[in-house]
Amino acid sequence: MEREQELEWKQAQSTEISVDLVAAAQTQLKFLATVDRNRWLYEGPGLDVAIYRQEHDFKFIVWDLFNFWYNAYWLPLLAKHSESQLVEGPLVVPLDCEWVWHCHRLNPARYKKDCEEFYGRILDNQNIVSSVGGTSTKATEEIWKTLFPGVPYELDLTSALQDNICAKKVGEEKCTKYDLILAVQRQSPFFYQVSRPYMNDIRYLEGAVARYKGFLHLIKRNKEKSIKSFSVPTYDIDLIWHTHQLHPVSYCNDLMKIMGKILEHDDTDSDRTKGEKLDVGFTGTTKTFEDMYGCRYWRAGGMYRGGAPSPVRTTPYSGIITKKVPISNDNQKITLPTTEVLEVMLEFVGVRNLPEGHKGTLVVSFSKTQPDTIFNTKRSLTILSETGEKQVAAFQCQPTGNLLFELVSFSPSSFPLPKSSKTMGTTSISLEDFLSPDSNLTMEKWVDLVPSSNIIEPKPIGLRVAVSVTLPTTAPYVLHMIRARPFSKSSCLFPLPVKVQFAKSWTNVIDEAGNLVLSLQMRDSKKSKGKKECTRRAVVGIMGSGETRTLAEFAEAEWSLVNSPWSLQLPTIDSDDGHLLELTGPQTVRLFPGGRLDYEKRRCEKHKVEHKHESHLITAVEFSAENPYGREVALLDLKSGTVKVKEEWFLLPGFILTFVLVNTLRKEGCLIVGSKSPKKKRVSNEEVGNETNLAFLQKEVEVADKENVLMSAKKSLRSVMEAQLDA
Repeated sequence: MEREQELEWKQAQSTEISVDLVAAAQTQLKFLATVDRNRWLYEGPGLDVAIYRQEHDFKFIVWDLFNFWYNAYWLPLLAKHSESQLVEGPLVVPLDCEWVWHCHRLNPARYKKDCEEFYGRILDNQNIVSSVGGTSTKATEEIWKTLFPGVPYELDLTSALQDNICAKKVGEEKCTKYDLILAVQRQSPFFYQVSRPYMNDIRYLEGAVARYKGFLHLIKRNKEKSIKSFSVPTYDIDLIWHTHQLHPVSYCNDLMKIMGKILEHDDTDSDRTKGEKLDVGFTGTTKTFEDMYGCRYWRAGGMYRGGAPSPVRTTPYSGIITKKVPISNDNQKITLPTTEVLEVMLEFVGVRNLPEGHKGTLVVSFSKTQPDTIFNTKRSLTILSETGEKQVAAFQCQPTGNLLFELVSFSPSSFPLPKSSKTMGTTSISLEDFLSPDSNLTMEKWVDLVPSSNIIEPKPIGLRVAVSVTLPTTAPYVLHMIRARPFSKSSCLFPLPVKVQFAKSWTNVIDEAGNLVLSLQMRDSKKSKGKKECTRRAVVGIMGSGETRTLAEFAEAEWSLVNSPWSLQLPTIDSDDGHLLELTGPQTVRLFPGGRLDYEKRRCEKHKVEHKHESHLITAVEFSAENPYGREVALLDLKSGTVKVKEEWFLLPGFILTFVLVNTLRKEGCLIVGSKSPKKKRVSNEEVGNETNLAFLQKEVEVADKENVLMSAKKSLRSVMEAQLDA
């Protein structure tokens, strides 16, 4: 059987494809990332346009406009260019037209039909380049102006709507009846599924191309056997499938040679509920693929990762700062060793050469043979051949050491006696082997177990193990704050009440291994403010060198990091995204209540965890030209004192922010962050300094749209910080 499966896989790999799918996939990922930074291409530019659409009784007027631009200008230009080259060098497609064209081509049969109906041939992408590739658009713009005088090459949505171009001209040109609006909406979530960094790696993509060929060969075999099936790809396969379709002439020619027809790409089903078409199709594809080739269909990094998290903004942040983050002053710099992490998927497929007469239930436990700060537990799986039930483990770990497997037999129990267990043998697999240059990041093979007893069997017990990994990525820094006195080192600072007499105790910042990074302390100094004496505050730190330095100071209602461009400020009253605080400097970092973006807890699409239930969490979100809708850089847990930081430049600001927020939000020496606030209670500005806590402020922000209290909440937070100035 294994020999037949190997031959089938070899035949699948002989499938001829006339496109360099690896390079083309990398180009596609770059394009999708650019579109994701311009999300008005997903659903329009926002509320104002939505109102405009309703008032003018145009269904999706924005997309009518995009469709018009695409059908009336881009496709005719592409048709002329395919007949005789209009410009020296490649034609550069505008971003908005390219996105609509992209989604049109992902229905290859419909795209072929439309092109042949309107232009007599398939319009291909030969000698066409994306506007995101950095190629000069000057020649293309010139020919555009000549052919379409008065029509801008780059669509200015505002002026186009004002000129009512869409209303005047839609219907004058040949337009596909294919609903491109829905096509775009279906494709919009795709980038989130393939946006992980290892998707762009050549080795990972080469594996995806091999699996895509296996996917096509599987469909061909089903067709030959007259088996009707709905074949569902994993996301690494789907990325390559999309890439192939984006070369429409090559795709049509290749598929006609492979299976005698153009393979449809059905993206209309998104319901992943058990028993529905997508679930049934994926289960069937998995079984057929594994039976046909003898290797697993799942792949680390290529599986559905859940729905995209809720955005922190629905419009891009306009105050983008493009300065680079400067190298920190050596006196203030925090440098920590990086930790790499990879994703692992693991399944135990079969077992052989069991002792004659063996009875009992078999499981395989797995763990790491050396300490791992990310994966430091022991877990168990059943064996597919023994139970008929497919169990696959997915986890993260450091790419070092070995995975250790132990085959354990549980004997039947005789009530009331418990089951007894016996380890029958062990084996291990090196994770470093997966990272060698000639590895394809997957392994499925029989391994012999080392027996746990002195009994010598004629043949060693064999275990068929399937493992898949991704390429390593840098893991976030995870650090903890603990009170140095009066509690022991293992006592956590933040969940415990802090009495006034211990207010000057040092807080230690330690890493996952328990190593001390630095120590922090809040210090007050009395200064005169007119006739009134006020308190000035500062954060003092003992650095790794042992020297004590002032790291941050509070003045004029804001915290400033000493010898650093960063300062912590309150949001303006009219800010539009509900952030609580803003860290300004070379970049803009806003602090949002709860776990947001990748830190958002998501149980399922229908039951997302509300941010108000995570009042002890704050997410730091960076806004930049590359991430105008925000990218999470840290998660601050004010209850446990844990700080998770993704970027080294944010280490020191992250420590100080967490330390300052906890110390700012104390009530008479006791930590009150996360405490329950009385329902519907309003706190006056005079009471805020002593009575308001972060949970209450978050509640105010969350209900602002309904109760119009956003301004009050932000004033309250401002008063909390300003109260630090007064004794």
